[in-house]
Amino acid sequence: MGVPLYHKTNFILMKKGLAILAILLSTAALGQQGEKNFIDQNYIEVTGKSEMEIAPDKIFIKIEVSEKDVKGKSLTEIEKTMVVKLQEIGIDTKKDLAIKDVASNFKSYWLAKSDIILSKEYQLLVRDGISAGKVFVELQSIGVSNVSIDRVENSKIVDYRKEVKLQAIKAAQEKAKSLAEVIGQNAGRAIYVKETDNDGYGTLQGRVPGIVVRGYANSVFSVSDKSETNIEFEKIKLEYSVLVRFELK
Repeated sequence: MGVPLYHKTNFILMKKGLAILAILLSTAALGQQGEKNFIDQNYIEVTGKSEMEIAPDKIFIKIEVSEKDVKGKSLTEIEKTMVVKLQEIGIDTKKDLAIKDVASNFKSYWLAKSDIILSKEYQLLVRDGISAGKVFVELQSIGVSNVSIDRVENSKIVDYRKEVKLQAIKAAQEKAKSLAEVIGQNAGRAIYVKETDNDGYGTLQGRVPGIVVRGYANSVFSVSDKSETNIEFEKIKLEYSVLVRFELK
């Protein structure tokens, strides 16, 4: 008398199930063993740090031109005078001067039921402190005093960040090598690398957000300051740290 077909089917399925279970258990065991070997091997853990300070080469100045600044002159007249003054000190107004908010370039100020004062906001790009100082002085000389530093940047910041990272890794390697030699061992290959918090990674400190203007009591200049128009900006500070584990041999 033969074995019923459904018994044979259940037996085959059970064998396949046991085989799959055996493979899974074997894989898990190998994974645990490999993880254990990684943790148990001798290593030295160090933190490498690197810092760099770079000067900003892009200074963005916010300029608000308003009819209330110069009485008796329209916004258009003030703007034309401003452009001429900027060109006189070497500013390429076609390239570096732009309306900051095209969608709302005009603002209306109601002083009375029938009176409106117009205002317009510009953004000007200069590339050094001397040019920035001249802008402040010349604009004040024509009555435009609502001028401030918006932000500063460096055009090669990405390249400098990469360089700081590399220097941090090298610093970690040199530190591990020195410490290992003290105990008569050698630092081998890196087996673990982790970026730590880099809160100062490309920051500026200053009175104006991101800026320190040295040599002046405030950001308002008088016409008599024309002989002293260099604004010194605090450098952009890059900081980077990395945690690395090296094999000990």
